[in-house]
Amino acid sequence: MSQDQDIHALSSSNPLKFAYWVPNVSGGLVVSTIAQRTDWSLEYNQRLAQVAERAGFDYALSQIRFTAGYGAEHQHESVSFSQALLHATTRLKVLAAILPGPWSPAVVAKQIATIDHISQGRIGINVVSGWFKGEFQAIGEPWLEHDERYRRSEEFIRALKGIWTQDEFTFKGDFYRFNRYTLSPKPVQRPHPEIFQGGSSRAARDMAARVSDWYLTNGNTPEGVKQQIDDIRAKAAETGHYVRIGINAFVIARDTEEEARAVLKDIIDHAHVEAVHAFGEAARQAGRSSPEGEGNWAKSTFEDLVQYNDGFRTNLIGTPRQVAERIVALKAVGVDLILAGFLHFIEEVEYFGQKVLPLVRELELEADRKQQQQQQHAGGNPAGAAREPAEAVAA
Repeated sequence: MSQDQDIHALSSSNPLKFAYWVPNVSGGLVVSTIAQRTDWSLEYNQRLAQVAERAGFDYALSQIRFTAGYGAEHQHESVSFSQALLHATTRLKVLAAILPGPWSPAVVAKQIATIDHISQGRIGINVVSGWFKGEFQAIGEPWLEHDERYRRSEEFIRALKGIWTQDEFTFKGDFYRFNRYTLSPKPVQRPHPEIFQGGSSRAARDMAARVSDWYLTNGNTPEGVKQQIDDIRAKAAETGHYVRIGINAFVIARDTEEEARAVLKDIIDHAHVEAVHAFGEAARQAGRSSPEGEGNWAKSTFEDLVQYNDGFRTNLIGTPRQVAERIVALKAVGVDLILAGFLHFIEEVEYFGQKVLPLVRELELEADRKQQQQQQHAGGNPAGAAREPAEAVAA
């Protein structure tokens, strides 16, 4: 039995999912000049995908960038790069980041449906609404204000779902229109490939509650992310929709906590100060146009911004046992997926699979047993317990 098969055999009935950020842009996942062994090349990333698959990861999320900045001087395109990773693996699902505006839903629907057939049902997408005004301006795309970007993204997702599931699809929106359009062949996955999205504003959460399969949030504590989860799922329940939740985390697992904290300190001590400030200002500018006057990074400190998506705040930093316990604490408040970043990807993904993930599965089983005992004493399923729908499966 292989390592990933062994890990999944020991999983709970509802195991946490694990994804990793694909380093398909240069500079890694920190705005720091610290030495890294992570590389943005195709060869490195195909090897990483194979290591992650063996380690027990479920998803790989490729990034979308059109312009250089904040250390990301080189960028591979997400959809075509995702296909290359799928070619190198057999089980791993790969999520291609998609930016409405530069992409048409008709083109994306056809691309992803084709890749779904090539990969036998292993492609998904992450719809990003955009936050970097300069990037839109550089490629000649109109810049929409905050809530308009999310309105467009919601129409984009509705259009994708219609194209993927209906014949002679007709749609009349403010941003997209279709007239009896039929896509053939449809995707392998039913009802359609999984759709992820991010954001933390009211517009982002409302959109997730209405149309997305997964909602990805920036790094946070269990208490902080629970508020978002409760809000999204309450809104989704009003229409019978269920949204799974993923959280960003920069993982630093070492044999001792002192080693792990020293790595964190080293990353921050080598922060590219000018780039961190520029990134923070650009990110906050995007959120200031929202009705709340803030967005994803409104409360982020300088140290938080050294990792693009507040990954240090999730605090998966310490020994394998400490990291595993914190992961299971996130699951306890409703998190379904950990989206992980690392400093030295290949070595640390392998270490995570060997040292951390088996502990997570043990702790999940222990939590399952305790919950079953509590339910037996309470006389059944706890009132209001969420019930998940079945996952999209290959036909």
